Amino acid sequence: MSDHEGLANADRVRVEVLLDEDERRAAFRDAALSGLRATPKRIPSIWLYDETGSRLFDEITRLPEYYLTRTERGILDEHARDIASDTRATALVELGSGTSEKTRLLLDALAAEGTLRSFAPLDVSEEVLVASAYAVAEEYPNITVHAIVGDFERHLSVLDTGGRLLFAFLGSTLGNFEPEGRRLFLHTLATSLELADALLLGLDLVKDPATIEAAYNDSAGLSERFQRNGLVHFDRELESGFSRARVEYRAFWDAEREWVDIGFHSLGAQIVQVPKLGIDVELADGERLRTQVSAKFRRERFESELAEAGLKLARWWTDDQGDFAVAIATPIAR
Repeated sequence: MSDHEGLANADRVRVEVLLDEDERRAAFRDAALSGLRATPKRIPSIWLYDETGSRLFDEITRLPEYYLTRTERGILDEHARDIASDTRATALVELGSGTSEKTRLLLDALAAEGTLRSFAPLDVSEEVLVASAYAVAEEYPNITVHAIVGDFERHLSVLDTGGRLLFAFLGSTLGNFEPEGRRLFLHTLATSLELADALLLGLDLVKDPATIEAAYNDSAGLSERFQRNGLVHFDRELESGFSRARVEYRAFWDAEREWVDIGFHSLGAQIVQVPKLGIDVELADGERLRTQVSAKFRRERFESELAEAGLKLARWWTDDQGDFAVAIATPIAR
């Protein structure tokens, strides 16, 4: 890229920091303390995505057992033009870090539709967002980029509502919320959308439990490495000892809750110190230390969740096997 092009891109990129490093660390520590006092005890999943964790997760998405990414990408590849023509969005808002191939499918389709004017990635990681913002500005010279370092449960209101917004929350990340958190998140989104706006969601669907469990217990052991790295990151930030504790990785299908419960079981009774929080955590023999859940969805139940939040299902696409869905939701008139 030439200096002239770099200046041109800089003119079209705005980075707005609404969550500084001190606020981010304070929020992470609050989440950590709350999680370690919960039942079962939890290491919040935010700790999974440091530089090493992000690299490991990228490797996981390419594994044969991990069907989610390639299946969602296939649906988007087939229906991106439908999404663009249905929403006619002037701005694509990406909730979460990264500008993957899937995001570019949407940008390409909206650009081809002739409506796209801007791209707004929103996440807590400033480094990732800045890199993403300039990469997109370089690839799409006819749009502006407004990158927001913030919490999408608190900072959606800063987005420009002068046009039609398409919020993209892909990768079945919605399934990482437990039910109450998911309810609050959908409600927050619903109150942030104007009637002309839309929400695009990727949803992993209920299917054969063996297929689901294999995605989180891959033969290469990358899923376990990814989760254990989350403990290392947690320890690094809080000077704790979870990565050195005797724990066994387990990810299993919970048929009652229809989610994968991901985390560790304690091998024997032990005490783990967390100096930065001023607490000691007692783990009983066999006690669960959860790092993440991955809920799977059924269409009827999901429509009910949307309605409760003030949203309605507008479009629903699945792959041929019905393993994964991409859905468009729109606000119910208030």
